Amino acid sequence: MGSKLNVAVIGGGWAGLAAAVELSATGAHVSVFEASKKLGGRARSVFSNGLTLDNGQHILLGAYRETLRLMKTVGADPDQLLKRLPLELNYPGSGFRMKLPRLPAPLNLAVGLLLATGCTLGEKFSAVRFMRGLQAKCYRLTADCSVAELLDVNLQHGSLRRHLWEPLCLAALNTAPQNASAQIFANVLRDSLGGCRDDTDLLLPAADLDQLFPRKAADFIQAHGGKIQLSTRVERINSRLEIDDQTYDRIILAVAPQNAVRLLEGLTETAAVTSMLADYAYEPIGTAYVGYPPDLRLPCPMLGLDGHAEGGLGQWVFDRGTLLGEHSVMCFVLSAHGAWDESDNVSLVARLQVELEAALGRKLPQPSWHQVIRERRATFSCRPDLPRPAAQTPLRGLWLAGDYTCAEYPATLEGAVRSGIAAARGAGRGIVP
Repeated sequence: MGSKLNVAVIGGGWAGLAAAVELSATGAHVSVFEASKKLGGRARSVFSNGLTLDNGQHILLGAYRETLRLMKTVGADPDQLLKRLPLELNYPGSGFRMKLPRLPAPLNLAVGLLLATGCTLGEKFSAVRFMRGLQAKCYRLTADCSVAELLDVNLQHGSLRRHLWEPLCLAALNTAPQNASAQIFANVLRDSLGGCRDDTDLLLPAADLDQLFPRKAADFIQAHGGKIQLSTRVERINSRLEIDDQTYDRIILAVAPQNAVRLLEGLTETAAVTSMLADYAYEPIGTAYVGYPPDLRLPCPMLGLDGHAEGGLGQWVFDRGTLLGEHSVMCFVLSAHGAWDESDNVSLVARLQVELEAALGRKLPQPSWHQVIRERRATFSCRPDLPRPAAQTPLRGLWLAGDYTCAEYPATLEGAVRSGIAAARGAGRGIVP
């Protein structure tokens, strides 16, 4: 019987926890170091106005297979914690609505497009040709370019571009279409609209983010003999894989790219990786929670706001009352750099209120409270041809995890989870059962 592999995971976000769960399940001894007081990283819960809120309204897709698998592994039931709905994009202010029927793929997308309202028949057939063209190329572009250029070349204009392709780009890549990688966008389309019917479903959290994965993951790791150390900042990594005079067989660095730069600085072996990450740009995400008097409900759990309209800021609004049973709490989500980030919190909420009233076609009561959460560096900016590091570093025993290492995906929960699994499987080679 060999000894257990001793692994340190630096970072208790979804990537780090995924790596720690995967390793714990195979018999490794895992120590998780998290600098903050809470697990979850950039997808965590916060407490405000007597409610447990999230630092951002995350949307999962049916295509998030690894996230769903790990949720089940740690005992978090996706059927209870996620509200599965057919993909529906509803913009009542402009009259656009597309809902995919429960039909086998690709018939569900074709029928959903043809029955969509608020766009022309020509736009619908053009969208079908666009998807068929990507499929014929196995979703591989000859050369990367911006999403805006990809849409221009494929004659995607008008209402479908404004209400389908561009919002999907913003939601998935958190980067404006004129700056976003067309190849990564094509990968997202491949694994969502281009996948099987279940892949296209929206999975909207019906519980706070802590319950979705971090809390159960921590329980799982500890039940398998691992340790969770909160409020513990690792200041540096050396080539001997030591942390506070403790030597580890493997270290998985599962922090944001800018923090990885700080921790890798000075290591000759990882100089190229450090230089690569130091050049990354970042995009913000804003989340505005607004409390209304009781009984306010939206027509469906997620509505689109026409932020493309002159002076518009809003992108999506979620009805937390429908999703989580929170009385009349609306959650507005704002992705990537834009005019919204230049507004102070009071002005931002006031403008979002006006836009929601315009979308619903009626006056709303004044909010009783609001809470605006701004993540300035929520994700890396997913630009064309952005270099992405591998999970395995040139320093033997040191691995990277984080959505930025999952080369085919943008900065999503699924990308983070997949990166953690990849790092764990690579680092776990050599475990003796």
